Amino acid sequence: MIFKCTNCGGNAVYSPDKKMMVCPYCGGEDTYKRKDNENSSYGLSVCPECGGTIPVEEFDSAMHCPYCDNSVIFNERISNEYHPKFIIPFELSKDKTKDLIRDKFKKLTFAPSDFLSEVRLDSMKGVYVPFWFYDYKTNAVFEGEGTKVRHWTSGNYRYTETSYYHVVRDMNIPFEKLPADASIKMPDQVMDLMEPYDYSKLSEFMPEYLSGFNAERYNMPAEDIESRARSKMEDDAKAILRSSISGYSSLVTNSQSVRVLDRKTAYGLMPVWNYVYQYKGQDYPFYVNGETGKIIGTAPLSKGKVWGYTATLFVLLEIIAASINGILGLM
Repeated sequence: MIFKCTNCGGNAVYSPDKKMMVCPYCGGEDTYKRKDNENSSYGLSVCPECGGTIPVEEFDSAMHCPYCDNSVIFNERISNEYHPKFIIPFELSKDKTKDLIRDKFKKLTFAPSDFLSEVRLDSMKGVYVPFWFYDYKTNAVFEGEGTKVRHWTSGNYRYTETSYYHVVRDMNIPFEKLPADASIKMPDQVMDLMEPYDYSKLSEFMPEYLSGFNAERYNMPAEDIESRARSKMEDDAKAILRSSISGYSSLVTNSQSVRVLDRKTAYGLMPVWNYVYQYKGQDYPFYVNGETGKIIGTAPLSKGKVWGYTATLFVLLEIIAASINGILGLM
């Protein structure tokens, strides 16, 4: 499907700045209608607007047609079992994201000259990344030994009293929306670092939000990646147990357990801007949280700039040394 402007026939896309569908050609706002691919024999790889064949990968659910540049959404990959329950729409436009990247890296003296150029940054793509979200109701139990130590002085003697306590905590702890990305392309560690998202921005999924962006359907079922969410849950539950215990001089853990009483899963899409800078045959990927603006990535160093700076510094030191020797020679 695509969304066509009812004023001029252009491709209407979702605008993060205006929080609505906008036509980039005539400026029409919320003036659009949906157009589906009526010829199902074409499958998922034919643009419903120009008929060109789109090179679609296995998990793509939205992308741009390489011929007419229209934003195409593949109905079958956002329907039925692939229909997201919710989505956080892009809050940051491409231009605002460019400004964030420039502001973060503008003081990098030795970065390549074109690293923050408009041409390079314009290659950035907005991608909706598939996530599974897990809700848990848990029972967490801690058992250990705590001590309280008291010191006092009487006469010429100093006394120490150590009291021992059997410490038990038994708590029901709920967790909501623990995320784990379900994209093979996106590095798990990077996606974990993209957190947190503001879940108050969650919206009911509508395909309009995908127009103008790339998107993936989930690559893996919830059961295959649950271990990542469960690990976060268990670590947090144990931390909550420990933080509820205070007033002891020391605390030794004898046992801890976290038992899942109930579990629910939901599928959603989260916004990520992806900028890949290529330098000397190597890719330097950058990821920007499309809702909060958090940036993950490391800029490359230009060896030419480093050597140029070193050479300049060496020449300056030579000049300074020569000047000092000349002054000393006159004395």
